[in-house]
Amino acid sequence: MSLSRSDTENDSAGDPLRPSDHADGAEITQPVLGFTGWARWGWRQLTSMRTALVLLLLLAIAAVPGSIVPQRSADPNGVTQYFADNPDLAPVLDNLSLFDVYTSPWFSAIYLLLFVSLVGCVLPRTKHHWKALRTRPPRTPARLGRLDAYRESVIDLSDDADAASRPDATAVAGEAVELAQEQLRKSGYRVERYDGRGSFSVSAERGYLRETGNLVFHGALVGVLIAVGVGGGFTYTGQRVIVEGTTFTNTLLDYSSFNPGRFVNADNLAPYSLTLDSFDVSYVPFGEIGSGQAGDFSANLTTRLAGEEPQQDDVRVNHPLDIAGDRVYLLGNGYAPTVTIRDAAGDVVYTDSIPFLPQDTNLTSLGVVKVPDGLPEQLGLVGFFYPTQAPLESGAFTSAYPALINPVLTLNVYTGDLGIDGGTPRSVYTLDTTEMTQLTGGDTGIDSIELAPGQTQDLPDGLGTITFDDATTAGAAESVKRFVSLSVHRDIAAPWVLAFALLALGGLLAGLFVPRRRVWVKATPDGDTVRIEYAGLARGEDPTLTDAVEQLEARHNLALEARIRASDVD
Repeated sequence: MSLSRSDTENDSAGDPLRPSDHADGAEITQPVLGFTGWARWGWRQLTSMRTALVLLLLLAIAAVPGSIVPQRSADPNGVTQYFADNPDLAPVLDNLSLFDVYTSPWFSAIYLLLFVSLVGCVLPRTKHHWKALRTRPPRTPARLGRLDAYRESVIDLSDDADAASRPDATAVAGEAVELAQEQLRKSGYRVERYDGRGSFSVSAERGYLRETGNLVFHGALVGVLIAVGVGGGFTYTGQRVIVEGTTFTNTLLDYSSFNPGRFVNADNLAPYSLTLDSFDVSYVPFGEIGSGQAGDFSANLTTRLAGEEPQQDDVRVNHPLDIAGDRVYLLGNGYAPTVTIRDAAGDVVYTDSIPFLPQDTNLTSLGVVKVPDGLPEQLGLVGFFYPTQAPLESGAFTSAYPALINPVLTLNVYTGDLGIDGGTPRSVYTLDTTEMTQLTGGDTGIDSIELAPGQTQDLPDGLGTITFDDATTAGAAESVKRFVSLSVHRDIAAPWVLAFALLALGGLLAGLFVPRRRVWVKATPDGDTVRIEYAGLARGEDPTLTDAVEQLEARHNLALEARIRASDVD
């Protein structure tokens, strides 16, 4: 029950700390916000600097899985291998879009909220800053001595001068303030004169570059977001394995994998081709420290642009090739043994140079050969290539050195359904043996096929023969061809992202190191003396403010004394 005024007065009479109109128990009814009120409150929360910082932190955290889990856009083969190695975990991660982090709904939501938050922060602050830049410096405070950074000096005009030639104190005060105005303007201050009431003063301020830097920093972040978001739609990445002597044409059908942005027209790719002439690599020799380590890699290419003459180029690690707006990177390399398979009648049914994927630093490599036609059954072979074959204690083989010293190819033979007739895409680097019968190796009791360059062996069950071709017969420098894995990347946003990043860095440095301060110089004539006051006020932390005021006093006094001595002031 609320108290009446008379009850309140009687109750407060015994308590002098209570106001006479205090009412105990009165209910406070808060206004109802409604939809518009809640929307305004939500907008203010979203566009606060605290929210922008939280979203920026969330964006950095959300990008972490993209560096831990292989991404389909950059490493599609890695994603396939991850599914093979983690059949239970991979589907869960896929449902969470962790293999497509940067295009996932939750990453895009954080990205868009951060964009809106930054825009909502920057625009009002820019408007306010523009008004501040056009505003005159504030009037000189009446009592400068109350400021922390304060200095005072007195000029006595009666010393060593007779009354007839003595400078006028009022004129000296005006001259002092005019001199201070010149010095402050040369030091980068915005200045304004405020004279009156028997004194002369100048008000100066500087440091608006600090807020300008902050706005440039946040605006540049918005620019980075726009460049990444829009530019990503015009970006594409593709991978291609090229064997020595073969050519890659920049068309969609010639890529091993291709990941375009949403605005990329795959039918209008830049017309050019790359031919791998040779692959040069040097290894640390046996017996030396770091034996087997590779030196410089160099993929020597012949490049052809539409309507232009062929040119000789090379691609090395950290030295990509720029062609027609694309950038070609060297991702990996290995050996590609050339295999020829003939049927029982001796007719060639398959011949190709097969890239074998390296499994260790000595290039022990794993590869798959698939023969879909020409034999009574589809044929699959899984094997290892050893550039320098050496036995292990277990009886298995490995490569002891990455160069071709004792090259050997071993293969296990399978017959049956290769799984390529159902229309389902299959990796050329893996063989699904679920519906196939193993004919050599393992528990078959038949030794695996083992071949050196130039050798031929019979396939089991009278299927025909297989030959490990010696490439030296074709004039190659080595008996086994090399292959390179190239990544073709086009990113029109990269220059814009770099420009905005540098702009953000410049804005950040200005925001951190440019002090925001106001300085006043006031000259008051008093008989034959002139009292000059120097004061400064910092906007934020400015540990150098006191030194700046002291230096201003010293420079000003020296210049003023020199001016007074040089000429009389009327």
